[in-house]
Amino acid sequence: MDLPIYISKKGTKVVAATELHQALQLTDHHYATNVKRWITDIYEFRDDIRRPEKLRDFANRKIKGNPILKDYYLTVELAKLICLSSKSKVKLKYAKLLSHTESEEAQANTARLNEEDVMKVLELTKAMSMVSCQEAAEKSHLKVYEARNGGQTANWWKYRAEVLGYSATGLRRKLMAMGKPAQGKTQRQMLLQLDAYELIRTAVIDQFMAMGKTKTFACSMGDLAKRFAKELRIEVQDDREGMASLFAPRANDRLVREIRSFEPKVSAMTA
Repeated sequence: MDLPIYISKKGTKVVAATELHQALQLTDHHYATNVKRWITDIYEFRDDIRRPEKLRDFANRKIKGNPILKDYYLTVELAKLICLSSKSKVKLKYAKLLSHTESEEAQANTARLNEEDVMKVLELTKAMSMVSCQEAAEKSHLKVYEARNGGQTANWWKYRAEVLGYSATGLRRKLMAMGKPAQGKTQRQMLLQLDAYELIRTAVIDQFMAMGKTKTFACSMGDLAKRFAKELRIEVQDDREGMASLFAPRANDRLVREIRSFEPKVSAMTA
């Protein structure tokens, strides 16, 4: 059967829990038990390993003529994760469908950037060429991660590697393969030798993740910033001791101050 995709008031693509249950060909009398588990289980979302959050990953859905049956609107991402964790014989079909829809939505979000949005990313790219801003963005992202994980940061580097697409171990291997010393170097020092533009991409992703954006959106903006940095040949500047190059691109002073003093709204993220 077809699985209808709806558009929420916020413009997000969602599916109905009742219709997903039917599409997966799960037994009707198990619906109440299944849907309760769906919205309380733990999944590996793009931004974190966590439980679904109401009004972020799902919302109540009223069914006309049936006030007793509990139904929910589920984000496409949550619905895909539910499919993958289900015992349905047709889960692959719907997981692929939802994954494709998810990719289309991410591309649409990027495509909807207007001229003002593009200019903001450009200004952010210049600001993130400064090491002080890179460090501030990383700390803000860490605060959000810590708040969402009950004050725990034990898996921060593993999570960070999954978001960014690289790890310290992988970077060391690349340096060693090039015959360059890697022992005792930080990720920033290794990236400066391997791909300095990646530092700007990383910082932009950190900033958007700290602002509560999805991993898909944050990575899209990071990729765009990296393209800008390459085209403009923006160099990473260690400004922490006032040693930035006189030839560095002029960053927006107000934006730089905002990044350095940014405080994520972690209270609303705490479980």
